[in-house]
Amino acid sequence: MQPTQPIQLFQLASRQAEWLSVRQEVVATNIANANTPQYRAKDVASFDSVLQASYVPMARTNAAHMSGSTTGSENIEVEEEALNNEIGIQESGNSVALASELSKAGEIKGKYELNTQLVKAFHNMMLTVVGK
Repeated sequence: MQPTQPIQLFQLASRQAEWLSVRQEVVATNIANANTPQYRAKDVASFDSVLQASYVPMARTNAAHMSGSTTGSENIEVEEEALNNEIGIQESGNSVALASELSKAGEIKGKYELNTQLVKAFHNMMLTVVGK
């Protein structure tokens, strides 16, 4: 009998929720500093790069199988956002585009809702399997 593999969906959903939380905080800071002279807008590294940093590959059971590397980084990198060509740098030296930041906030909200719905559906499926 083979040992059961842990279900990674909850861990993945938790990691995405953490990433979304950090991103929402960065977006909110950008919006709060929209009128601050010399403030440069920031954003977080993409979730794909966060997944790559915390990726744990499967064990190789044959030399012909592909190998992967493990970095295990738990930090979500916050970086200066690329300059928005529509607004450029304002006279105050600020680079925050409010319309773009508000759009990001809406996108984050939608991803939070999707994340929550997926976890709830998976949890209900697991309860159904165990007969509860």
